[in-house]
Amino acid sequence: MIGYLALDVGRARPDLLPALQNPQEPIMRDTDFDVLFICSGNSARSIFAEALLRDLGQGKFQAFSAGFAPKAEPDAFALDVLKRNGHSIEGLRSKPLAEFQKPDAIVMDFVFTVCDTAAGEECPPWEGQPITGHWGLPDPVKATGTDAEKALVFAQTYAMLRRRIMAFVALPFESLNKLALQHGVDAISTEALKAEKV
Repeated sequence: MIGYLALDVGRARPDLLPALQNPQEPIMRDTDFDVLFICSGNSARSIFAEALLRDLGQGKFQAFSAGFAPKAEPDAFALDVLKRNGHSIEGLRSKPLAEFQKPDAIVMDFVFTVCDTAAGEECPPWEGQPITGHWGLPDPVKATGTDAEKALVFAQTYAMLRRRIMAFVALPFESLNKLALQHGVDAISTEALKAEKV
């Protein structure tokens, strides 16, 4: 019970759970890392992140995405941005977070929220104590104006996520321990926000 409560309060962050694991042990893995991106509708931001990590991760990652209230399908503007940037959209679909909370679901190594709504949602602690991160970005689906103006907002959101994904895949996973990786993930958001305010 104590362990469960600690996991719930700490959201399985290694910097908040020193008594339950050894965060100083290096990851030292050659196998794929499983990474889940979550947003509210799973139609744009988390879809972007899934496609970006899949293509920029050089085979080191398996990328997934989900939403608390998923749309029927990914947004057409989002899919168009992906295609124009050379990504395959095959297999991309909007899906509920529940798919990744089943007893037989893949145990994630990293879980990212990419919208503030998803970050505020209550959900059970993740199996395996994944490293977590929050990359809150405005929802491009809510953009108004002409189609060209909407497309620009989607392109800007894609660019912001690409910047974060490139920083993420550049982390030295094989040499960092879990605590250092958590700090590295946290720094990505901080540095990206600084760059975008310039």
